[in-house]
Amino acid sequence: MEEKISAAKERKEALFARHKHGAYRMSAEEKAAAQDFAKEYTAFLNASKTEREACMEAEKLLKENGFVPFVPGMELKAGDKVYRNNRGKAMLAAVIGTEPITEGVRICAAHIDSPRLDLKQNPLYEDHELALFKTHYYGGIKKYQWGAIPLSLHGVVVKADGTSVQVSIGEDEGDPVFCVTDLLPHLATEQMKRPAGAIIRGEELNLLIGSMPFNEDEESESVKLNILHILNEKYGMTESDFLSAELEIVPAFRACDVGLDRSMIGGYGHDDRVCAYPALRALVDCKTPAHTAVVVLADKEETGSDGNTGLCSSYLRYFICDLAECFGAKGRHVLSASQCLSADVNAAFDPTFPDVMEQKNCAFLNHGVCVTKFTGARGKSGTSDASAEFVGVVRRLLDEKKVIWQTGELGKVDAGGGGTVAAYIANLDVDTIDVGVPVLCMHAPFEIVSKLDVYMTYRAFSAFVE
Repeated sequence: MEEKISAAKERKEALFARHKHGAYRMSAEEKAAAQDFAKEYTAFLNASKTEREACMEAEKLLKENGFVPFVPGMELKAGDKVYRNNRGKAMLAAVIGTEPITEGVRICAAHIDSPRLDLKQNPLYEDHELALFKTHYYGGIKKYQWGAIPLSLHGVVVKADGTSVQVSIGEDEGDPVFCVTDLLPHLATEQMKRPAGAIIRGEELNLLIGSMPFNEDEESESVKLNILHILNEKYGMTESDFLSAELEIVPAFRACDVGLDRSMIGGYGHDDRVCAYPALRALVDCKTPAHTAVVVLADKEETGSDGNTGLCSSYLRYFICDLAECFGAKGRHVLSASQCLSADVNAAFDPTFPDVMEQKNCAFLNHGVCVTKFTGARGKSGTSDASAEFVGVVRRLLDEKKVIWQTGELGKVDAGGGGTVAAYIANLDVDTIDVGVPVLCMHAPFEIVSKLDVYMTYRAFSAFVE
Protein backbone atom coordinates (compact mmCIF):
# COMPACT_ATOMS: atom_id res chain seq x y z
CA MET A 1 0.00 0.00 0.00
CA GLU A 2 2.79 2.44 0.91
CA GLU A 3 4.50 1.84 -2.44
CA LYS A 4 1.24 2.61 -4.31
CA ILE A 5 0.67 5.78 -2.30
CA SER A 6 4.23 6.89 -2.98
CA ALA A 7 3.87 6.16 -6.67
CA ALA A 8 0.61 8.12 -6.85
CA LYS A 9 2.19 11.03 -5.01
CA GLU A 10 5.15 10.97 -7.39
CA ARG A 11 2.88 11.01 -10.44
CA LYS A 12 0.79 13.85 -8.96
CA GLU A 13 3.95 15.88 -8.44
CA ALA A 14 4.88 15.31 -12.07
CA LEU A 15 1.47 15.78 -13.68
CA PHE A 16 -0.71 18.10 -11.58
CA ALA A 17 -0.58 21.88 -11.86
CA ARG A 18 0.52 23.36 -8.55
CA HIS A 19 -0.94 26.58 -7.15
CA LYS A 20 0.26 27.92 -3.84
CA HIS A 21 1.20 31.14 -2.10
CA GLY A 22 4.24 32.68 -3.74
CA ALA A 23 5.96 33.32 -0.42
CA TYR A 24 6.61 29.57 -0.11
CA ARG A 25 8.61 29.76 -3.32
CA MET A 26 10.69 32.87 -2.60
CA SER A 27 14.05 33.22 -0.91
CA ALA A 28 14.67 35.75 1.86
CA GLU A 29 16.62 37.86 -0.63
CA GLU A 30 13.69 37.92 -3.07
CA LYS A 31 11.27 38.91 -0.33
CA ALA A 32 13.54 41.80 0.67
CA ALA A 33 13.84 42.85 -2.98
CA ALA A 34 10.04 42.83 -3.27
CA GLN A 35 9.75 45.15 -0.26
CA ASP A 36 12.34 47.55 -1.70
CA PHE A 37 10.63 47.58 -5.10
CA ALA A 38 7.28 48.26 -3.43
CA LYS A 39 8.68 51.39 -1.77
CA GLU A 40 9.88 52.73 -5.11
CA TYR A 41 6.58 51.93 -6.78
CA THR A 42 4.59 53.58 -3.98
CA ALA A 43 6.61 56.78 -4.41
CA PHE A 44 5.84 56.72 -8.15
CA LEU A 45 2.14 56.13 -7.49
CA ASN A 46 1.91 59.04 -5.05
CA ALA A 47 3.54 61.35 -7.61
CA SER A 48 1.37 60.13 -10.52
CA LYS A 49 -2.29 60.76 -9.72
CA THR A 50 -3.10 61.53 -13.40
CA GLU A 51 -1.87 60.41 -16.82
CA ARG A 52 -0.07 63.76 -17.26
CA GLU A 53 1.77 63.36 -13.96
CA ALA A 54 2.63 59.73 -14.72
CA CYS A 55 4.01 60.84 -18.08
CA MET A 56 6.14 63.52 -16.40
CA GLU A 57 7.45 61.04 -13.83
CA ALA A 58 8.25 58.55 -16.59
CA GLU A 59 10.12 61.16 -18.61
CA LYS A 60 12.12 62.18 -15.55
CA LEU A 61 13.11 58.55 -14.87
CA LEU A 62 14.06 58.02 -18.52
CA LYS A 63 16.23 61.13 -18.67
CA GLU A 64 17.97 60.19 -15.42
CA ASN A 65 18.91 56.87 -17.03
CA GLY A 66 20.36 58.19 -20.28
CA PHE A 67 17.34 58.15 -22.59
CA VAL A 68 17.24 60.93 -25.20
CA PRO A 69 14.37 62.23 -27.37
CA PHE A 70 13.90 60.16 -30.51
CA VAL A 71 14.33 61.94 -33.84
CA PRO A 72 13.24 60.08 -37.01
CA GLY A 73 16.26 59.25 -39.14
CA MET A 74 18.77 59.48 -36.29
CA GLU A 75 21.65 57.00 -36.22
CA LEU A 76 21.06 54.22 -33.73
CA LYS A 77 23.12 51.28 -32.50
CA ALA A 78 22.74 48.50 -29.94
CA GLY A 79 22.36 49.89 -26.44
CA ASP A 80 21.04 53.31 -27.49
CA LYS A 81 18.10 54.60 -25.44
CA VAL A 82 15.40 56.83 -26.93
CA TYR A 83 11.93 58.05 -26.03
CA ARG A 84 9.02 60.00 -27.49
CA ASN A 85 6.55 62.00 -25.39
CA ASN A 86 3.10 62.01 -27.01
CA ARG A 87 1.38 65.27 -26.06
CA GLY A 88 2.32 65.01 -22.41
CA LYS A 89 -0.19 62.19 -21.86
CA ALA A 90 1.46 59.07 -23.32
CA MET A 91 5.05 57.86 -23.51
CA LEU A 92 7.07 55.60 -25.81
CA ALA A 93 10.61 54.45 -25.01
CA ALA A 94 13.03 51.96 -26.52
CA VAL A 95 16.41 50.35 -25.94
CA ILE A 96 18.01 49.19 -29.19
CA GLY A 97 18.91 45.51 -29.29
CA THR A 98 21.79 43.55 -30.80
CA GLU A 99 19.60 41.52 -33.15
CA PRO A 100 18.48 43.03 -36.48
CA ILE A 101 15.27 45.00 -35.99
CA THR A 102 13.68 42.85 -38.70
CA GLU A 103 13.68 40.07 -36.06
CA GLY A 104 10.98 42.10 -34.31
CA VAL A 105 10.78 44.13 -31.12
CA ARG A 106 9.56 43.22 -27.64
CA ILE A 107 6.74 45.54 -26.54
CA CYS A 108 5.38 46.08 -23.02
CA ALA A 109 2.20 48.16 -23.25
CA ALA A 110 0.53 49.61 -20.16
CA HIS A 111 -1.88 52.48 -19.61
CA ILE A 112 -1.47 55.40 -17.21
CA ASP A 113 -5.03 56.77 -17.06
CA SER A 114 -7.37 55.68 -14.26
CA PRO A 115 -11.08 56.11 -13.46
CA ARG A 116 -11.78 59.54 -11.98
CA LEU A 117 -14.04 62.60 -12.13
CA ASP A 118 -13.40 65.29 -14.76
CA LEU A 119 -14.60 68.87 -14.50
CA LYS A 120 -17.14 69.88 -17.10
CA GLN A 121 -16.25 72.77 -19.44
CA ASN A 122 -18.50 75.18 -17.49
CA PRO A 123 -18.12 73.67 -14.03
CA LEU A 124 -18.35 76.48 -11.48
CA TYR A 125 -21.66 77.49 -9.94
CA GLU A 126 -23.15 78.72 -6.69
CA ASP A 127 -26.24 77.20 -5.08
CA HIS A 128 -27.65 78.41 -1.75
CA GLU A 129 -24.38 80.13 -0.90
CA LEU A 130 -22.21 77.08 -1.56
CA ALA A 131 -19.74 76.95 -4.46
CA LEU A 132 -19.53 73.69 -6.42
CA PHE A 133 -17.98 72.16 -9.54
CA LYS A 134 -20.01 70.07 -12.00
CA THR A 135 -18.20 66.88 -12.98
CA HIS A 136 -18.41 64.10 -15.55
CA TYR A 137 -17.06 60.75 -14.47
CA TYR A 138 -14.30 59.13 -16.56
CA GLY A 139 -14.12 55.35 -16.95
CA GLY A 140 -16.03 52.64 -15.12
CA ILE A 141 -16.75 53.60 -11.52
CA LYS A 142 -19.22 52.80 -8.78
CA LYS A 143 -20.44 56.35 -8.36
CA TYR A 144 -21.45 55.91 -4.72
CA GLN A 145 -17.80 55.20 -3.80
CA TRP A 146 -16.85 58.79 -4.68
CA GLY A 147 -19.09 60.48 -2.11
CA ALA A 148 -17.88 61.70 1.29
CA ILE A 149 -14.15 61.08 0.72
CA PRO A 150 -11.34 63.68 0.46
CA LEU A 151 -10.58 64.59 -3.15
CA SER A 152 -7.87 66.64 -4.85
CA LEU A 153 -7.79 68.69 -8.04
CA HIS A 154 -5.13 68.09 -10.71
CA GLY A 155 -4.57 69.14 -14.31
CA VAL A 156 -3.69 71.90 -16.71
CA VAL A 157 -5.36 75.19 -17.65
CA VAL A 158 -4.63 76.82 -20.99
CA LYS A 159 -5.47 80.50 -20.60
CA ALA A 160 -6.84 82.91 -23.18
CA ASP A 161 -3.35 84.21 -24.03
CA GLY A 162 -2.14 80.66 -24.83
CA THR A 163 -0.03 80.21 -21.71
CA SER A 164 -0.70 77.18 -19.55
CA VAL A 165 -0.51 76.53 -15.84
CA GLN A 166 -0.31 73.25 -13.92
CA VAL A 167 -2.81 72.76 -11.11
CA SER A 168 -2.41 70.48 -8.09
CA ILE A 169 -4.47 71.20 -4.98
CA GLY A 170 -5.04 68.74 -2.15
CA GLU A 171 -1.82 66.73 -2.11
CA ASP A 172 0.64 68.81 -0.08
CA GLU A 173 0.62 69.19 3.69
CA GLY A 174 -1.72 72.03 4.58
CA ASP A 175 -3.58 71.98 1.24
CA PRO A 176 -7.38 72.11 1.29
CA VAL A 177 -9.26 69.14 -0.12
CA PHE A 178 -12.67 68.83 -1.74
CA CYS A 179 -15.66 66.51 -1.42
CA VAL A 180 -18.69 65.12 -3.22
CA THR A 181 -21.41 65.36 -0.57
CA ASP A 182 -23.81 62.56 0.35
CA LEU A 183 -26.98 62.30 2.40
CA LEU A 184 -27.01 61.38 6.08
CA PRO A 185 -28.62 57.96 6.78
CA HIS A 186 -31.42 59.64 8.75
CA LEU A 187 -32.70 61.38 5.59
CA ALA A 188 -31.70 58.84 2.96
CA THR A 189 -34.76 56.58 3.02
CA GLU A 190 -35.79 57.41 -0.54
CA GLN A 191 -32.19 57.52 -1.80
CA MET A 192 -31.55 54.00 -0.48
CA LYS A 193 -34.48 52.70 -2.52
CA ARG A 194 -32.58 53.54 -5.67
CA PRO A 195 -30.60 50.77 -7.44
CA ALA A 196 -26.91 50.74 -6.43
CA GLY A 197 -25.85 52.34 -9.69
CA ALA A 198 -28.03 55.35 -8.96
CA ILE A 199 -27.50 55.84 -5.22
CA ILE A 200 -25.45 58.82 -6.37
CA ARG A 201 -26.35 59.76 -9.94
CA GLY A 202 -23.91 61.19 -12.44
CA GLU A 203 -25.35 64.68 -12.17
CA GLU A 204 -25.12 64.46 -8.38
CA LEU A 205 -21.33 64.08 -8.44
CA ASN A 206 -20.95 67.76 -7.60
CA LEU A 207 -17.74 68.84 -5.89
CA LEU A 208 -18.00 71.15 -2.89
CA ILE A 209 -15.27 73.79 -3.17
CA GLY A 210 -16.23 76.78 -1.02
CA SER A 211 -18.74 78.60 1.16
CA MET A 212 -17.47 82.11 1.95
CA PRO A 213 -18.51 85.29 0.07
CA PHE A 214 -15.99 87.58 -1.58
CA ASN A 215 -16.53 90.38 0.95
CA GLU A 216 -19.30 91.95 2.94
CA ASP A 217 -21.07 93.35 -0.12
CA GLU A 218 -24.37 91.54 -0.61
CA GLU A 219 -23.81 90.80 -4.29
CA SER A 220 -25.39 87.74 -5.93
CA GLU A 221 -23.07 84.74 -6.46
CA SER A 222 -20.54 86.25 -4.08
CA VAL A 223 -19.27 82.80 -3.01
CA LYS A 224 -18.61 81.90 -6.65
CA LEU A 225 -16.87 85.26 -7.06
CA ASN A 226 -14.64 84.48 -4.09
CA ILE A 227 -13.59 81.15 -5.64
CA LEU A 228 -12.78 82.88 -8.95
CA HIS A 229 -10.85 85.55 -7.06
CA ILE A 230 -8.74 82.85 -5.34
CA LEU A 231 -8.10 81.03 -8.64
CA ASN A 232 -7.22 84.30 -10.35
CA GLU A 233 -4.71 85.24 -7.67
CA LYS A 234 -3.10 81.78 -7.64
CA TYR A 235 -3.22 80.84 -11.32
CA GLY A 236 -4.23 84.00 -13.22
CA MET A 237 -7.47 82.29 -14.29
CA THR A 238 -10.82 83.72 -15.28
CA GLU A 239 -14.04 81.72 -15.58
CA SER A 240 -13.72 81.40 -19.36
CA ASP A 241 -10.37 79.60 -18.93
CA PHE A 242 -12.24 76.50 -17.75
CA LEU A 243 -13.24 76.07 -21.41
CA SER A 244 -9.66 75.15 -22.34
CA ALA A 245 -8.72 73.22 -19.21
CA GLU A 246 -8.30 69.55 -18.35
CA LEU A 247 -8.95 69.33 -14.61
CA GLU A 248 -9.35 65.98 -12.90
CA ILE A 249 -10.69 65.01 -9.48
CA VAL A 250 -8.85 62.16 -7.77
CA PRO A 251 -8.61 60.81 -4.21
CA ALA A 252 -6.51 63.04 -1.97
CA PHE A 253 -5.09 60.26 0.19
CA ARG A 254 -1.67 58.71 -0.42
CA ALA A 255 -0.78 55.10 -1.16
CA CYS A 256 0.21 53.11 1.92
CA ASP A 257 0.95 49.65 3.28
CA VAL A 258 -2.07 47.44 3.99
CA GLY A 259 -2.19 44.68 6.59
CA LEU A 260 -0.44 44.08 9.89
CA ASP A 261 2.19 42.19 7.90
CA ARG A 262 2.58 45.12 5.43
CA SER A 263 2.25 42.61 2.58
CA MET A 264 -0.05 44.78 0.42
CA ILE A 265 -0.23 48.29 -1.00
CA GLY A 266 -3.45 50.29 -0.99
CA GLY A 267 -3.94 53.38 -3.08
CA TYR A 268 -5.57 55.10 -6.02
CA GLY A 269 -4.58 54.24 -9.59
CA HIS A 270 -3.08 50.74 -9.34
CA ASP A 271 -5.07 50.09 -12.52
CA ASP A 272 -2.86 50.42 -14.43
CA ARG A 273 0.15 52.21 -12.97
CA VAL A 274 0.96 49.04 -11.05
CA CYS A 275 1.90 47.55 -14.44
CA ALA A 276 3.18 50.78 -16.01
CA TYR A 277 5.91 51.30 -13.40
CA PRO A 278 7.29 47.72 -13.49
CA ALA A 279 7.32 47.85 -17.30
CA LEU A 280 9.13 51.19 -17.27
CA ARG A 281 11.62 49.99 -14.66
CA ALA A 282 12.26 46.79 -16.60
CA LEU A 283 13.20 48.89 -19.64
CA VAL A 284 15.33 51.32 -17.62
CA ASP A 285 17.18 48.46 -15.90
CA CYS A 286 17.72 46.67 -19.22
CA LYS A 287 21.28 47.08 -20.55
CA THR A 288 21.65 45.85 -24.12
CA PRO A 289 18.82 43.47 -25.01
CA ALA A 290 18.90 40.94 -27.82
CA HIS A 291 15.73 42.29 -29.43
CA THR A 292 14.92 45.99 -29.36
CA ALA A 293 12.77 46.59 -26.29
CA VAL A 294 9.87 49.06 -26.38
CA VAL A 295 7.59 50.30 -23.62
CA VAL A 296 4.43 52.27 -24.36
CA LEU A 297 2.50 54.01 -21.58
CA ALA A 298 -0.86 54.87 -23.07
CA ASP A 299 -3.75 57.17 -22.23
CA LYS A 300 -7.52 56.71 -22.68
CA GLU A 301 -7.68 52.94 -22.03
CA GLU A 302 -10.42 53.40 -19.46
CA THR A 303 -12.69 55.01 -22.07
CA GLY A 304 -11.94 52.70 -25.01
CA SER A 305 -8.42 53.77 -26.11
CA ASP A 306 -9.74 56.28 -28.65
CA GLY A 307 -8.12 59.66 -29.32
CA ASN A 308 -4.58 60.50 -30.37
CA THR A 309 -3.10 59.42 -27.02
CA GLY A 310 -5.01 56.12 -26.88
CA LEU A 311 -3.80 52.93 -28.52
CA CYS A 312 -6.55 52.90 -31.13
CA SER A 313 -4.45 55.74 -32.56
CA SER A 314 -1.44 55.11 -34.80
CA TYR A 315 1.33 56.58 -32.67
CA LEU A 316 2.75 53.20 -31.60
CA ARG A 317 2.75 52.00 -35.21
CA TYR A 318 4.39 55.25 -36.34
CA PHE A 319 7.07 54.90 -33.66
CA ILE A 320 7.92 51.34 -34.71
CA CYS A 321 7.96 52.40 -38.36
CA ASP A 322 10.28 55.30 -37.58
CA LEU A 323 12.61 53.00 -35.64
CA ALA A 324 12.59 50.53 -38.54
CA GLU A 325 13.49 53.27 -41.04
CA CYS A 326 16.56 54.12 -38.99
CA PHE A 327 17.84 50.66 -39.96
CA GLY A 328 16.50 50.62 -43.53
CA ALA A 329 13.68 48.24 -42.63
CA LYS A 330 9.92 48.38 -43.18
CA GLY A 331 7.73 48.92 -40.16
CA ARG A 332 5.16 46.30 -41.14
CA HIS A 333 7.87 43.63 -41.33
CA VAL A 334 9.11 44.59 -37.86
CA LEU A 335 5.61 44.51 -36.39
CA SER A 336 4.80 41.12 -37.90
CA ALA A 337 7.86 39.65 -36.20
CA SER A 338 7.22 41.36 -32.85
CA GLN A 339 5.81 40.19 -29.53
CA CYS A 340 3.89 42.15 -26.90
CA LEU A 341 2.97 41.81 -23.27
CA SER A 342 -0.15 43.88 -22.73
CA ALA A 343 0.70 45.02 -19.23
CA ASP A 344 -2.67 45.30 -17.54
CA VAL A 345 -4.24 44.16 -14.30
CA ASN A 346 -6.69 41.36 -13.62
CA ALA A 347 -9.23 40.90 -10.83
CA ALA A 348 -7.98 39.11 -7.73
CA PHE A 349 -10.23 36.58 -5.98
CA ASP A 350 -12.12 38.16 -3.08
CA PRO A 351 -13.37 35.60 -0.52
CA THR A 352 -16.10 38.03 0.57
CA PHE A 353 -17.58 37.96 -2.95
CA PRO A 354 -16.68 34.50 -4.30
CA ASP A 355 -19.73 33.99 -6.53
CA VAL A 356 -18.47 36.10 -9.44
CA MET A 357 -15.32 34.01 -9.87
CA GLU A 358 -14.76 30.52 -11.25
CA GLN A 359 -12.06 29.50 -8.81
CA LYS A 360 -10.21 27.08 -11.06
CA ASN A 361 -9.54 29.93 -13.48
CA CYS A 362 -9.09 33.12 -11.50
CA ALA A 363 -6.14 35.04 -10.09
CA PHE A 364 -5.24 35.10 -6.40
CA LEU A 365 -3.30 37.65 -4.39
CA ASN A 366 0.31 36.56 -3.73
CA HIS A 367 0.31 33.83 -6.40
CA GLY A 368 2.50 35.92 -8.70
CA VAL A 369 2.05 37.81 -11.95
CA CYS A 370 -1.13 36.85 -13.81
CA VAL A 371 -1.02 35.69 -17.45
CA THR A 372 -4.42 36.24 -19.08
CA LYS A 373 -4.85 34.40 -22.39
CA PHE A 374 -8.06 36.24 -23.28
CA THR A 375 -10.17 39.08 -21.91
CA GLY A 376 -13.40 40.41 -23.42
CA ALA A 377 -16.94 39.76 -22.24
CA ARG A 378 -19.06 36.64 -22.29
CA GLY A 379 -18.33 35.16 -25.74
CA LYS A 380 -14.79 36.61 -25.64
CA SER A 381 -16.08 39.77 -27.33
CA GLY A 382 -13.37 42.41 -27.72
CA THR A 383 -10.35 40.21 -27.05
CA SER A 384 -7.34 39.14 -29.09
CA ASP A 385 -7.19 35.65 -27.45
CA ALA A 386 -3.47 34.79 -27.57
CA SER A 387 -2.47 31.70 -29.53
CA ALA A 388 -1.37 28.50 -27.81
CA GLU A 389 2.04 28.95 -29.43
CA PHE A 390 2.60 32.39 -27.92
CA VAL A 391 1.26 31.29 -24.53
CA GLY A 392 3.84 28.51 -24.72
CA VAL A 393 6.61 31.03 -25.42
CA VAL A 394 5.65 33.18 -22.43
CA ARG A 395 5.19 30.17 -20.16
CA ARG A 396 8.63 28.77 -20.94
CA LEU A 397 10.25 32.17 -20.47
CA LEU A 398 8.72 32.73 -17.03
CA ASP A 399 9.58 29.20 -15.89
CA GLU A 400 13.17 29.48 -17.11
CA LYS A 401 13.63 32.79 -15.27
CA LYS A 402 11.94 31.38 -12.15
CA VAL A 403 9.23 34.03 -12.17
CA ILE A 404 6.25 33.12 -9.96
CA TRP A 405 3.17 33.30 -12.16
CA GLN A 406 -0.43 32.20 -12.44
CA THR A 407 -3.21 32.37 -14.97
CA GLY A 408 -6.66 33.88 -14.64
CA GLU A 409 -9.72 35.26 -16.38
CA LEU A 410 -11.87 38.25 -15.46
CA GLY A 411 -14.75 36.53 -13.67
CA LYS A 412 -17.24 33.85 -14.63
CA VAL A 413 -18.22 33.53 -18.27
CA ASP A 414 -21.55 35.35 -17.94
CA ALA A 415 -20.57 37.59 -15.02
CA GLY A 416 -19.23 40.51 -17.04
CA GLY A 417 -15.65 40.79 -18.23
CA GLY A 418 -13.56 43.63 -19.58
CA GLY A 419 -10.91 44.60 -22.09
CA THR A 420 -7.35 45.90 -22.30
CA VAL A 421 -5.15 47.37 -25.04
CA ALA A 422 -4.13 43.87 -26.16
CA ALA A 423 -6.60 43.70 -29.05
CA TYR A 424 -5.41 47.00 -30.55
CA ILE A 425 -1.77 45.89 -30.59
CA ALA A 426 -2.67 42.42 -31.86
CA ASN A 427 -4.49 44.17 -34.71
CA LEU A 428 -1.05 45.41 -35.84
CA ASP A 429 -0.11 41.76 -36.53
CA VAL A 430 1.79 41.43 -33.25
CA ASP A 431 1.68 38.32 -31.03
CA THR A 432 0.09 39.71 -27.85
CA ILE A 433 -1.00 38.48 -24.43
CA ASP A 434 -2.09 40.17 -21.18
CA VAL A 435 0.32 39.94 -18.26
CA GLY A 436 -0.16 41.92 -15.07
CA VAL A 437 -0.95 42.29 -11.38
CA PRO A 438 -4.10 40.91 -9.67
CA VAL A 439 -6.06 43.71 -7.94
CA LEU A 440 -8.66 43.80 -5.18
CA CYS A 441 -11.28 46.60 -5.24
CA MET A 442 -10.44 47.38 -8.88
CA HIS A 443 -11.71 50.77 -10.13
CA ALA A 444 -12.44 51.91 -6.57
CA PRO A 445 -10.80 55.05 -5.16
CA PHE A 446 -8.69 52.70 -2.99
CA GLU A 447 -7.38 49.58 -4.75
CA ILE A 448 -5.20 46.85 -3.19
CA VAL A 449 -2.32 44.82 -4.63
CA SER A 450 0.26 42.39 -3.24
CA LYS A 451 3.88 43.51 -3.04
CA LEU A 452 4.92 40.01 -4.07
CA ASP A 453 2.81 40.19 -7.23
CA VAL A 454 4.13 43.66 -8.11
CA TYR A 455 7.71 42.45 -7.86
CA MET A 456 7.04 39.31 -9.89
CA THR A 457 5.42 41.48 -12.57
CA TYR A 458 8.65 43.49 -12.75
CA ARG A 459 10.60 40.22 -12.98
CA ALA A 460 8.33 39.03 -15.80
CA PHE A 461 8.75 42.22 -17.82
CA SER A 462 12.51 42.18 -17.23
CA ALA A 463 12.75 38.61 -18.52
CA PHE A 464 10.73 39.57 -21.59
CA VAL A 465 12.68 42.68 -22.60
CA GLU A 466 16.10 41.25 -21.84
